[in-house]
Amino acid sequence: MEAISVFDMLKIGVGPSSSHTLGPWRAAERFIHELRGNGHFQHTTRLQTVLYGSLALTGHGHGTDVAILLGLSGQDPVRMPLARVQQIPQQCYQQKCLHLGGERNIPFDAEVDLDFRFSEVLPYHANGLVFRAFSESGNILHEGTYYSIGGGFVLKKGEQHGPVETQAVLPYPVNSGKQLIGYCEDSDKRICDIVFANEQHWRTPGDIQEGLWNIWTCMRDSMYRGCHTDGVLPGGLDVNRRAASINRRLLADRSYETPREWMDAIRFYNPDFSKTLKWIGCFAMAVNEENANFGRIVTAPTNGAAGVIPAVLMYYYCFSGEKVDRPEILQFLMTAGEIGSLFKKGSTISAAMGGCQAEIGVSSAMAAAALCEGLGGSAAQALMAAEIAMEHHLGLTCDPVGGLVQVPCIERNSMGAVKAITAAKIALESDPGKAKVSLDAVIKTMWETAQDMNTKYKETSQGGLAANIAISVPEC
Repeated sequence: MEAISVFDMLKIGVGPSSSHTLGPWRAAERFIHELRGNGHFQHTTRLQTVLYGSLALTGHGHGTDVAILLGLSGQDPVRMPLARVQQIPQQCYQQKCLHLGGERNIPFDAEVDLDFRFSEVLPYHANGLVFRAFSESGNILHEGTYYSIGGGFVLKKGEQHGPVETQAVLPYPVNSGKQLIGYCEDSDKRICDIVFANEQHWRTPGDIQEGLWNIWTCMRDSMYRGCHTDGVLPGGLDVNRRAASINRRLLADRSYETPREWMDAIRFYNPDFSKTLKWIGCFAMAVNEENANFGRIVTAPTNGAAGVIPAVLMYYYCFSGEKVDRPEILQFLMTAGEIGSLFKKGSTISAAMGGCQAEIGVSSAMAAAALCEGLGGSAAQALMAAEIAMEHHLGLTCDPVGGLVQVPCIERNSMGAVKAITAAKIALESDPGKAKVSLDAVIKTMWETAQDMNTKYKETSQGGLAANIAISVPEC
């Protein structure tokens, strides 16, 4: 199996969808890179994108067109100013011009150059798209077929593990939960220790720590922005942002100028149980309200589920009673990333393939294991926590109303976070040796459930709540 880094499972991006925004964005960037590499960039006078299946059905609601135009324009989701996320595509539409690769302008006609094939699906994956570059005479200079397979991962047609094989020789190659527990018990290490050892195949210890801290900083900042921004989310559903009002009520209208001051105020507030639950929901919804607003968040392991891990990590920091600082935060992220990689290897993290169990379910399992280990649980207990969390998300459908990552997606992050915390607490009081279901078994079951699930419940907005809520969404 492929070797997956924690930085593959947790990566900084722009909302609202990892499969339908970040993945197509990265595919577009890759196509431009290929044009440069084969010498066709300067000769390209027109570029067409064809979207298939789930990408076409919910593409407008998920900002797929926005992402593609940004990727083709040479913009990077990690660093570009958020104010430009909507401006650049709007200019493309209005001026009928694409600034190819950030270097030169070519004609762009959205009616022709963005082709949504709603009733067609490519054979490999539900999220397929094709780029074609044309010469002035109308000949195809270069063509590429790509698949956005979940969590921002992209494969080109014919690939198994990306543009370069990732069959790395790691000190602890992990392909199953059983194998991971074995490494931990044999070497007397925690899951985070195993991950840190493996990560050094790709990066220095300093780079690992800095990279993980940047991920946490992005998570923290997205929670802070979400907790301090009112208004209505874009897309036409007129969903009101709620995290900011909850934050104000819980803090009795006190305000704090920086994310760190805000975090510390919450940490020393010592709320009762009911307010702790409100905070967990507030943290999770804050992130996903930012995600729905084309904000910068951490794909963890997807954008639609981006609020679960930050919310549980904030619970760990603020309310667990444990000493939590930089080392504990980094360890939490490493353990969460390892659990996510097991699901990607053994099942899927794509809602287009597995429904919402592949997003909220996986993120809840990741957070549960990381919290359990952080609270002193063994590797076996941490995997038990992950299993419990996923077990109670099996079969969860993906049915975004209007094709937007808003209803029921934002609230589902709150539910996934609470389930993760509950799963961790149950595992800490349990003997994993007496468990009836292993993490490996639940991963296998999740994949079988995904295969049995009707396509209309897999991010197509053709079933579930999406089919039973009477709405009119102009952007869809």
